[in-house]
Amino acid sequence: MKTASIPEGKSVVLFDGVCNFCNSSVNFIIDHDPAQHFVFTALQEPVGQQILQDFGLRTEDFDSIVLVKNGKIYQKSSAALQIARGLSGLWPLFFGFWIIPSFVRDVFYDILARNRYRWFGRQESCRMPTPELRARFLK
Repeated sequence: MKTASIPEGKSVVLFDGVCNFCNSSVNFIIDHDPAQHFVFTALQEPVGQQILQDFGLRTEDFDSIVLVKNGKIYQKSSAALQIARGLSGLWPLFFGFWIIPSFVRDVFYDILARNRYRWFGRQESCRMPTPELRARFLK
């Protein structure tokens, strides 16, 4: 499926914009993505909501990172491993965990997702990118 909001040749990372851990993860991806394969939007933002609707996903209760790559949706640990695969350095080695069935990987993902606000905190509103990073965020 193709949605008009996704730039050609880019993968979109949809994240919980009020989650401190999620925002730190976006910063990490940006720092390790010199080729700028990834663009970002918060799940709560209108463009994030539209992408979720376009793919028939829930538009509330954000308990998963979502990756749209080549017209395909990845969620939870599958999204995280696909993202790691696209980063620089040794991070693509983590893609080797793909051999573990997602229902096993997602147990650990779900524990982190359930506790992310308690362990890492939350913000009152979605992150605002710096002017230098604004082009990496969908509007």
